[in-house]
Amino acid sequence: MMTLVVAAVACGASALTFVSGFGLGTLLMPVFAVFMPVERAVAATGVVHFLNSLFKFWLVGRRAHWPTVWRFGVPALVASLIGAWWLVRLAGEPPIATWMLGGRVFHVTLVKLLIGALLLVFVLVEWVPGWRTLTFPPSYMPLGGVLSGLAGGVSGMQGALRSAFLARAGLDRDAFVATGVAIACVIDVSRMGVYSRMFAQHGAAIDVRLLSVAVLSAFVGALVGRRYLERLTMDAVRHVIAVLLLVMALAMGAGML
Repeated sequence: MMTLVVAAVACGASALTFVSGFGLGTLLMPVFAVFMPVERAVAATGVVHFLNSLFKFWLVGRRAHWPTVWRFGVPALVASLIGAWWLVRLAGEPPIATWMLGGRVFHVTLVKLLIGALLLVFVLVEWVPGWRTLTFPPSYMPLGGVLSGLAGGVSGMQGALRSAFLARAGLDRDAFVATGVAIACVIDVSRMGVYSRMFAQHGAAIDVRLLSVAVLSAFVGALVGRRYLERLTMDAVRHVIAVLLLVMALAMGAGML
């Protein structure tokens, strides 16, 4: 049952990333966290995300907008290292609040509240009528990289902020997807160096078979997502992003992610 759940989430979330630019880490990390400590769940999610990003780059990388990749990706790489280091340091810190639902305990942390609030800002940018035509010029890309990299290093969920910025960068649908994939590869390379220490310390406690199932299922999802991407417009992609950002912001603020 555990294997089926992980496989289904990895496949579905990977397909979703071809539409929204994020979702794999967002959905897979909480599932892994059910079966292992949260810091190891973030690291395991990082492995799946990294290998899946490389696979997707092989599929669509030639369409990436490289000036945006460098403006966004280099600051994201540095910030991701800082965020991953911070995660290792904060692994044992107590939450600021806890609550229970259905026998499960949820922990609210300051980092989750801050990231959730930031995501809500991007939801408003998409849904407030006067803000819908707002775009982020190239000068804002480094800021987006820093915010996305920090969020990714700390929570393993850097794709939401990355997509929120890139959706407003004036890219077409194919360039949006390919550019996001290229940036994800850059960020994943940086944080995997930090997470490798966790695997060195806890390698025997990580279910390699479960991790392999997640990786292969994510590959299948990427192929499915690429096939159905052709049916979507950029406006549809942005609406999907807004809905997912809202769900993610509320869940993070409540400590459920």
